[in-house]
Amino acid sequence: MTIKPIRIQFKTTCELLDISRETLRHIVRTDKTFPKAMKQGKAKQSPVYFDYVELMQWHESQKSSAKEEA
Repeated sequence: MTIKPIRIQFKTTCELLDISRETLRHIVRTDKTFPKAMKQGKAKQSPVYFDYVELMQWHESQKSSAKEEA
């Protein structure tokens, strides 16, 4: 049985989407449909996470949009 992650770190999100940290920051700032980041803690440098299921749903919607535009 494979256990799917509940949340994934910012760095792992970049790796999963095969994009740079700056590209992910840009997507977070400009794409209103992108999942909201969650911070663990209140400190400025607290780790940032994304919900795995929401991220996969966003990715599927991006794929669907790309197919419709093609």
